[in-house]
This record gives sequence, structure tokens and C-alpha cells, in this order.
Amino acid sequence: MKEREIVRHNPATRSCPHLRLTAILFLILPLWLSGCDFPNLNALLKPLTLKSGTLSVITRNIPTAYYHGPEGEMGFEFEMAQAFAQDLGLKLEIKVVDSISDILSAMAESRADIAAGGLTRTPERERLFIFGPDYLTVQQKLVYRKNSPRPRDLEDLKNFDLVVLARSSYEERLHELRNQFPELKWRATDTFSTDQLLEQVWLKKLSCTIADSNILAVNRRYYPELKVAFSISEEQPLAWLLNSKHKKLQQKLQNWFKKFQKSGRFEALKERYYGHAEIFDYVDIKIFLRRIKTLLPTYRPLFEKYGKKFDIPWTLLAAKAYQESHWNPLATSPTGVRGIMMLTQTTADHLGVKDRLAVNESIEGGARYFRQLLDRVPDSYPEKDRQNVAMAAYNVGMGHIYDARHLARTLNKNANHWTTIKEVLPLLSQRKYYKKLRRGYARGQEPVNYVERINNYRDILEKKMGLLESDHFSYDPLLISHTGEL
Repeated sequence: MKEREIVRHNPATRSCPHLRLTAILFLILPLWLSGCDFPNLNALLKPLTLKSGTLSVITRNIPTAYYHGPEGEMGFEFEMAQAFAQDLGLKLEIKVVDSISDILSAMAESRADIAAGGLTRTPERERLFIFGPDYLTVQQKLVYRKNSPRPRDLEDLKNFDLVVLARSSYEERLHELRNQFPELKWRATDTFSTDQLLEQVWLKKLSCTIADSNILAVNRRYYPELKVAFSISEEQPLAWLLNSKHKKLQQKLQNWFKKFQKSGRFEALKERYYGHAEIFDYVDIKIFLRRIKTLLPTYRPLFEKYGKKFDIPWTLLAAKAYQESHWNPLATSPTGVRGIMMLTQTTADHLGVKDRLAVNESIEGGARYFRQLLDRVPDSYPEKDRQNVAMAAYNVGMGHIYDARHLARTLNKNANHWTTIKEVLPLLSQRKYYKKLRRGYARGQEPVNYVERINNYRDILEKKMGLLESDHFSYDPLLISHTGEL
């Protein structure tokens, strides 16, 4: 198991006694009986690696747990762990591994205090580990793609290529169901995360997979054609796994979580990450055309004014604003971005924007920020490519753009073309690539779709602006993204 630690300090390690043989047998016997791989026995005999003055948390790069966003480290699990560490007066140490298998093995080897990676409390795991309080309830869903063959029921699954995450709660559930449906079959993988398997279903490379309802809700923002065939489980709780050597930590966590809930911070955090099924509303072209007539005349003078001030085509600025907020000056997303240009509070503070809901300030701030990103894009790109790269950076962060350029060069591709960056960005969600990059995992397909949607809106808008004299306007369907998304 390879482990990537994100640590900003180097405190002395804590000395602990060896595990006794009886404890080892208690740990490995259930794994042997369940057919799982043995944990590393040598690792079990080593002293614990827990450090004084820190709270070590092992997790994985997924949108619901931990990832690097435009403003740094993010994730529902990460922010909860950060709050817990602060409450304890400890420094947070994040250890990133590649899969659920790695998380379970790491906790069996006592390599962290807590495992926080979207883990379901299951009977199998409760035999091996101790848990913190339940913080979310989820349900396992069988997912396929709209306009593709739909599995009718569990018996019908034998006719589909079902792929799930190895050693996951999904695989545990399928083993249970096989007693009733002996012909049930599936493939298990550690190569992809559940998020990536959902993307494979959306790309029509897989016929179906299984995902927890919260993971599906997040991914439907980006892959709206994903559909639920049926549920395969009752509701199940998510909880953190705790190091069995620190049972006092269990009580501390329970006490803290009660306070965290009572303060309202937990609900605010849950709303931020799970409050809405979709952040982006992939609007029908007819609605867009109607809003060109009804809303654009109000805001066009400001798009033109600040487009000219910052040397940005006003139609690009307008299309970008539409993608962000649909020209709604009061728009607010569950992640806390606001206004017609959907600025984060951090970005607004940096730009000197005092009121993100003030249209004039928001458009000026959004144009200024885009200009700053444009100025950071190497001059080696053609101008239109520079615009595309800057738009992608607006969405995913400039750090991941630098990673994509580095990866492109590693793959012997020309890093100075948007077509190359567009090709390479989705690779940042694949472990074999992102583990070698400075900033790690990124949902690379999202900025690609983001740029394509803005360009679609801009093309249609510019065509519309050329036909203002006419009441008869028709759009070219070829302008719509090949993904079918808007």
C-alpha cells in the first residue's frame, strides 16, 4: 500500500506496546473467513506510528471526502476532521491512500487515529473496528445511464456488466444477496473510485454500478443522465473508523459531534456539500434564448463596460456569467459562492468586492479575476486557447492547470494547446496519473465540460447578436456540446 501524507510538521512519534498474538489472530481470522486478503502481518507487529500533538486522519481523494479545489484543501470529511482537530487543540495530519482496501488495511495496521473516507458502518467492519457516531444516512443505488438498457431487478442483473468498488459495502451487500440470487455476478475493482465508475457509466463504458445515494447526488451535478434503476439496500449509516488503541478518542468524538450538531455547524456543512442535487442547472436552449431577450439587455452595458476595461470579449463575459448564475444576481450555491459571477468569499475579499450580490461589483470582480487568470496563462498559447485555459482555471484552480501541463509534457504532448489540456485534464482523476502530480486528484472532466458549455453559450449569443434585426432566430444544434450537456 502506498500512502501519500500531507503533513506540515514533524512531531516526535509516540511509543506504544506491540500487539499480542491473540489480538493478531482475532483480527485476521474474520478476514480469512470472509475471503479477504490478509493484512500485512509484519506491519501489525510494528509499534504504532501515531504522533503526539496531532490527529492523524487517513482518507482518499474523492469529492465527498478530501480533494484540492480552487481554494485549497476541501471535502465534507476533511472539514469535519479539521473542526474536530481544532476542538482537541491538535494539528491535523492528512494521510491520503488510493482505495477503501488501503484504508481498511491501514487501520488494521494502526497507521492513523481515524479513517474518514465515506465509510459505511457494516456488521463485517464492526467485527474488526470501532466506530465514531453516525453522521449521514445513505442508501445503495443501482445506477445506469439514461437511454441505455435498464436492469429491471436483481435477477435481471445477470445480463449486465456490473462493476463495483472492491472491499466496499456494495460488495458486502452483493455477497449477502447472492444467497437469494445465486446467479448474481459482478466485477470488483480498486483501480477506480465509485465516482469514477459513475463517470464510466455516463460515458457508456460500463452498463451499471452501485453508489451510495450521497455520492450519486454529488455526481448528478456533472452527469445528469445518470439514473437509478432500484435500491439494493436499506438505509445505512456513515461513520468514521477509529484506532482500537484509542478508545478514549471514541468518547471524545461522540461528545464533540453532539456539540458540533448543536452549534448548527454540521447542518451548515451538510448543506454546503449535499444541500442541492445540482449546482449547475443545465438549461434548455429555449430558456437561454428567452433570457437573452428578457435579462441580457439589463446587464449587457456592464458586460461591455468591464469587458472593455479588462480586455475581455463581452460576449465571453456574459456567457460565463450565464453558466455561473443564469444571470441571476442573487444566485447562491451550496458551496457558498454568490452573485451573478458566483464569486467565493475568499476571491471577493482578494478582489476588494464588498457586496457579491451587487451586480456592478460582481461583474467587475469576475472580470478582474478572469483577467488575472489570463495573465497567468503562458503566452505560448494562442489567444482563444488562453481564454479556454483561464476558464478551466476559474473552475478547477490554476494549480491543477500547471499539473495538466506537466502531465502533457510527460506524455510527450504539446502542452501549449487547449486541445491537449482538454485531453489531459480528465486524467487527473485517475490514480496512476494524479499520484505523481503535485496537487493530486482533480475532477478533470468538470472544467472541460465547463469550458465547452461557456463556449456553446457564447457562440449562440454571438449568432443571436448578429440577428438582432430579425424576430426569427434558430440555433445550430451542432453548437451544443457533444456530451449533450448544457
